[in-house]
Parts: sequence; C-alpha cells; structure tokens
Amino acid sequence: MTSHRILIITLELLVCVIHPVGSYWEMAIHVNSSSFSSSPLCASHHDSKPLQNLELLLSMLMFLRLYLVHRTILLHSKVLLSASYRSIGSLNNINFTFRFVLKVLMNKHPARTLLVFILFFWLTASWMLTLCERKTQASTGYMDTALWLIAITFLTVGYGDVAPNTSCGKGVCLFTGVMGVACTAMLVAIVTEKLALNKGEKHVHFFMLDIQISKRIRHAAANVLRECWLLHRTSLTKAHRGEHRRHQRCLLEAIRVFRHLRLKQRKLRDYVSEMVDLPKMQMIMCDLSANWNNSYRELEQRILSMEQKLDELTLCFQQTSELLSEALAHRHHAENR
Repeated sequence: MTSHRILIITLELLVCVIHPVGSYWEMAIHVNSSSFSSSPLCASHHDSKPLQNLELLLSMLMFLRLYLVHRTILLHSKVLLSASYRSIGSLNNINFTFRFVLKVLMNKHPARTLLVFILFFWLTASWMLTLCERKTQASTGYMDTALWLIAITFLTVGYGDVAPNTSCGKGVCLFTGVMGVACTAMLVAIVTEKLALNKGEKHVHFFMLDIQISKRIRHAAANVLRECWLLHRTSLTKAHRGEHRRHQRCLLEAIRVFRHLRLKQRKLRDYVSEMVDLPKMQMIMCDLSANWNNSYRELEQRILSMEQKLDELTLCFQQTSELLSEALAHRHHAENR
C-alpha cells in the first residue's frame, strides 16, 4: 500500500467522522398559520456565536461526503463492469476513473446526464443555503424559498425579490451562478449538436441546394440574354433614351445576379468537395501508413538477411585464414626438414 493510498483512506475517514453537534440545534416545522409563529428550518436556542459558527462549519463540511456519489457511479457503471471495456482500456493504457465514465455518459446520454446533475445540484445548493441562512430568521432559511432563490440564480434571472443575508449564503449563490452559466453553455452545445445535420443529411441538403442554384443560374442566364436582345433592339430602333437606359440597368442587374449565383454555387461545391475529400484523405493516409509499415518490414528482413550473409562471410574468412595458417605451418615445417 502506497503513501498516496494511505492519505486517501485517511481523508475519507476524516470526512466520514465530520458531524455537527446536535445538542445546540433543534428542528422546527414551518407552518403557515396564525396560531404558530414562523421559524426557520433549523433554529438555535443558544446565543453563543462561536458555537453557531462551528455548527455551520461542520454542517457545510458534511457535504464533502458527496464524493461517495461519484464512487457509486463509477462502481456501478457498465464501463467498469464490462470485460471488453477493461481489456481494450488496458491495451490502450486507459484509466477507468470517474472522469472517463462521465465522458462516456455525456457522449451516450448528454441531455439525461446534464438534467440529473442540474437537479442534484439544485437540491444540494438549496439545502446548503438553508444551513447558511438559518440563524438570520429570514425567509431564505426555509427550503421552499431557498429552492426558488437557487433556481433564479442558477438561471441567471435574478428577480431581486429574495436575497441572501449572510456571507456563506452569498458564496453559495455566487457558486450557483457560475455553475448555472457553465451548465447553460453545455446545454446550448448539446442542443446545437442535436440540431446539427449528420453526414448523410448534409449530402442530401447540399445536393438539393446545388440543384436549386443551378435552376436559378439558368434563369439568370436567360434573363441576361433577354436583356441583351432588348437592349440591342432598342439601339436598332432608336427608341426613347429613357427606355434604352432602363434596359441597360436591367442588363447590369441581370449580370450581377448571374455572377452572384455562380459565386454561390462555386462556394457550395468547394465546401462539398472538402467534405468529400476529408474521408478520401483519411483513406489515403491509412494506405500510406500501411505501405510504410510494409516497406519497413521488408527493409528489416533485408537487413537481417544482410547480417546473416555478413556472418557467413566472416565465418568463411576465419576458415580461410585458418587454412592458410595451417598451410604455411606445414610448408615451414617441410622446409626445415
């Protein structure tokens, strides 16, 4: 067991040990009746401010136990329980943490996951606000008012009818506003992704746009020819000068419309060609990488064969040198005799 693991276990034990001192507070039910005086959700019968602050601090620290939620999600997720996920993840050096599980859930069920998170955060922040505001005897100490205040703060509406009175409550509302902005951005991204066209729908849409633009180009070309003929006829018949200028303006307008449509068609076809070329480029890159791998393997085999041949040549040279040395030794011995 490593020191990091021991530290985590110690922190978990400390978080589980934290609990407010229950002798200083008692629960009170808010009743809308004239015979009962209204009281907040939790009220203190002691005027000792240090004890109240200690009680509030311990109550807020109890929310650290929410780490058990993400651990429960991790342990009961299909990602961790699936053997195929674990095997493929181990091959790719993927750690199955809560972050990975959350990314998988956001990819598979983005709207459902975000909705559950918003509801969970709404209830948690409302309860934290009641804990912060319970000693002020204000309306924000009630759960219904806290739910309303957290909701309008999360949605960044802020009607101004209810406001926190303590620094702790203001901090909770500030954090709620920041989380509301972040969740709103995520919601906009999810809705945009859902409303976006997929690849097949884009091809159909752009194909129909191309057909429509082609029809409009033919009509614009026909208008250009018609205005040219009318202008030529008015110049031959020497009609009124105002009519001649009118046909000139109509001809220029028809040419402008024709050029605009041609430019629009060119941009559309360029965009479609880029969409088509991207998969082709990916296929080409895959083929090139496969060819490079094959060439690398062939080169390795050739290098190995060359090494084997060099070893054989080295062995032959050694044998030849030994034979030469033996022959020279025999010759020297014969000469001595």
